[in-house]
Amino acid sequence: MKKSIMGVLILLIVMALSACGVDQKANAGNKSKGKTTINIGIQGQVGVLQYAKEKKIFEKAFEKENVEIKWNEFTSGPPEFEAIASGRLDFGATGATPLISGQAGGIDFRAIGVTGDGKKNYGILVNKGSSFKSLKDLKGKKIAVAQGSGSYNFLYTALDKNGLTDKDVEIVPLQPDEARPAFENGSIDAWAIWESYLTTAIYQLGAVPILTSEDLNALSPGFIVARTKFTEEHPNYTVLFLKAYHNASKSYIANIDSVSKELAASQGIDQKIIRKVIEKSDPILSPTTKEFAKAQQEQANFLYAKKVIDKKIDISKIIDNKFVEKALK
Repeated sequence: MKKSIMGVLILLIVMALSACGVDQKANAGNKSKGKTTINIGIQGQVGVLQYAKEKKIFEKAFEKENVEIKWNEFTSGPPEFEAIASGRLDFGATGATPLISGQAGGIDFRAIGVTGDGKKNYGILVNKGSSFKSLKDLKGKKIAVAQGSGSYNFLYTALDKNGLTDKDVEIVPLQPDEARPAFENGSIDAWAIWESYLTTAIYQLGAVPILTSEDLNALSPGFIVARTKFTEEHPNYTVLFLKAYHNASKSYIANIDSVSKELAASQGIDQKIIRKVIEKSDPILSPTTKEFAKAQQEQANFLYAKKVIDKKIDISKIIDNKFVEKALK
């Protein structure tokens, strides 16, 4: 009797252990089959990523992969870097200054491609009929700008080239959705802003640019940025992302009439505004060349000298061209 009971117990234990093994294998299998979510950041209503979202270009590019594409909207670059820091964002497209602030803040990311030279991307606006005709006329006046954005660096550079400093004006830190109503109601005297907000305000409000980045003729490259851990865990997906972006960029420019019409309909913006923004943007996908890296390092040095960032940084530490070079082959 005792031997029989012992035998049954041993049998039950063996069966339980076998079942656990099966469950563990099943769970391991489910884990390996789990989808990878790719979080993409997007700003504004116009641009290559906005177009790609509308046309589901990334969804199509990854349709053979076990991947889910999720879109995340941001008002400017700094909130994108906050999302990268917390692991909520994998890819984004931002201006030069947010990269500098992000690197100075110790965020773990890589600049994996250049999307434009930024020469036509920024401006300082005053209201229609304003008596302000130049930046020097704004001495002692309120200028709104999104802190840490590309426009932030543009404003500091513009002040410097006009013999002024941030002490000569009152800089009001406002995101675009806050700055526009303040600009309209006269709470601020001027607005330092980037595309597509720049052209939209000119067309819709009759705003007047008193200084643009074209006047300064300075490179201020835009970048594709990626969370470092994602690129390490998914190098093939990183290359595929860049291939999809490149295809979207080429289509965006080649089909300017249909693209501007479609985006105008979906975003509720006049088609001529969309077209003008596309014409000015001149999007590309390029490795970070020596020329772009030099311009970026000069911006970082300038912002450190002006105490906008609190430490010197080496731009080369976050540049990673291997993915874009492979994508463009």
